[in-house]
Amino acid sequence: MSALAIPTAPLTDAPPIPLVGLGTYKLLGRPGAEAVATAIRSGYRLVDTATRYSNERSVGIGIAESGVARDDVTVITKLGGGDHGFDPTVTAARQSARRLGVDRIDVFLIHWPCPSLGLTLETWRAMLALVDDGVVRAAGVSNFTVDQLQMLFDETGRWPVLNQIQCSPALPRQELRAFMAQNGIHAQAWSPTGRTEGVLDDDRVTAIAEAHGRSPIQVALRWSVQQGIGVIPKSADPDRQVHNASLFDWELRDDDMASLAGLDLGESAARDSHVDEEF
Repeated sequence: MSALAIPTAPLTDAPPIPLVGLGTYKLLGRPGAEAVATAIRSGYRLVDTATRYSNERSVGIGIAESGVARDDVTVITKLGGGDHGFDPTVTAARQSARRLGVDRIDVFLIHWPCPSLGLTLETWRAMLALVDDGVVRAAGVSNFTVDQLQMLFDETGRWPVLNQIQCSPALPRQELRAFMAQNGIHAQAWSPTGRTEGVLDDDRVTAIAEAHGRSPIQVALRWSVQQGIGVIPKSADPDRQVHNASLFDWELRDDDMASLAGLDLGESAARDSHVDEEF
């Protein structure tokens, strides 16, 4: 029996998605495949990767070797900035599926909007075509702002099902998340522990962790999932994988959430995808 039971969040026009998944950045080769297999055997049912992580093959091997049916595992991968444009996006999706060893990508994301390329809309149209053609089950984005999301809808009439954003107690992204919620776009957090922003060493976080008999990492992750925000923490260690997903038999109190609100560094502290681009 799985050690973990991870709840799901609804997606618009797509199957529900687990609130906790395995991040795989820098999990490479055989160790990466083993980390994926171990997480799935422990109860994870969501694995996140990207073209630029150079580990889609490892992720695919790990899923195949986990002993869990392929249809029971949701796979997210992301389009690299260098593959923007209609035809390159279609080709890249098929190449990602081949490396992953899957017939269809569950959730395919535009990793960064890369506005200076001038290909964001063309790329989004290709993503939608991939959904319509059955190559991709659901299309989403990552690191998109309110105006960038609105542009996609204004031009195509279709919202992304998911926006993977930098989000933690230090970067709650309240305005962006409210806009996404209004339009049925699921929020999924990368860097959800806020380690770089000092969340895990903050006295308010450590005090809450001690009061609940939990770790600061669990407090930060619980902050997200308690609000319906998905998280994709990375670990290759089996015990740490279970630790990171052990978030659903306890909850933060109202006063805990109020205390954590004091960590907000403001929107300007988050990476700005109008300026930051990866291609």
